[in-house]
Amino acid sequence: MEALPNNTHKKRRFRLGQYGAYLILVPASIIAVLPFIWMILGSFKSGREIRQVPPTFLPQDFTTENYETIFEDESLTLGVFYRNSAIIAFANVAQVLFTSSLFGYVFAKFEFKGKSIIFWFIMATLILPAQMTMIPGYLILAKLKLLNKLWGLIIPAALDVFGIFMFRQFALSIPDELLDAARVDGASEFRIYRTVVLPQLSPALATFGMLTFMYNWNAYLWPLIVLTEQRVRTLPIILTWYSNQHADQLHLTMAASVLVVFPVLLVFMATQRWIVRGITLTGMKG
Repeated sequence: MEALPNNTHKKRRFRLGQYGAYLILVPASIIAVLPFIWMILGSFKSGREIRQVPPTFLPQDFTTENYETIFEDESLTLGVFYRNSAIIAFANVAQVLFTSSLFGYVFAKFEFKGKSIIFWFIMATLILPAQMTMIPGYLILAKLKLLNKLWGLIIPAALDVFGIFMFRQFALSIPDELLDAARVDGASEFRIYRTVVLPQLSPALATFGMLTFMYNWNAYLWPLIVLTEQRVRTLPIILTWYSNQHADQLHLTMAASVLVVFPVLLVFMATQRWIVRGITLTGMKG
């Protein structure tokens, strides 16, 4: 009996590996997304149906009354809270992408005294729990009179250590010849960064922009500490307040949760094709 070529064995093993991955990932994906689907479907159920035993998966009497109740609630000014969350999230995305990509590029392509020491000192701050810096951060904001102001959540977030590391890894893959050619043509260093480096970093920009947006949109503990007045609070804090006010009305809580999550879903759908590529390429250099 003629032996199969070595390449055929490799292909078979590869296919078996793929099938095994599908058998694990498909059920795991269903389990992961099921609570989200349940939340969306529950937001279209009545209060009686959502407490029904045994529970229903699809709404028996589809209704949008939950959303109408939320939008008509005068104590819940969603427009103000959406504005607050959007200002904080988009401002932090813009400034973090700029500072992280710039510093990442500098650490990847420039040589200066103490470069390695400075870089690894910055990386060492990743081991510090965020809770350790909350009290000093709060006292600094109090001295600067930034409590109960959106700037109090924007200014301290201007630098992101993980972002610097991520963009440095991407920038290491940019050919030095491409940068040297731009310098020979007379381009300034900032113009090289703007017109040559940033286009090369587009997967990282989309990936880290999405992660930063999600983090800031969903942030709860730090905004809860800094923003104590209702008028400047963000959606996650208001969602908790609304859930406490309507603890026995799960259908309203689920509808409110959908409204909070919906913008994140839109941003994810707009950037999803870059996210896998960006995360896959991170760490391949250096």
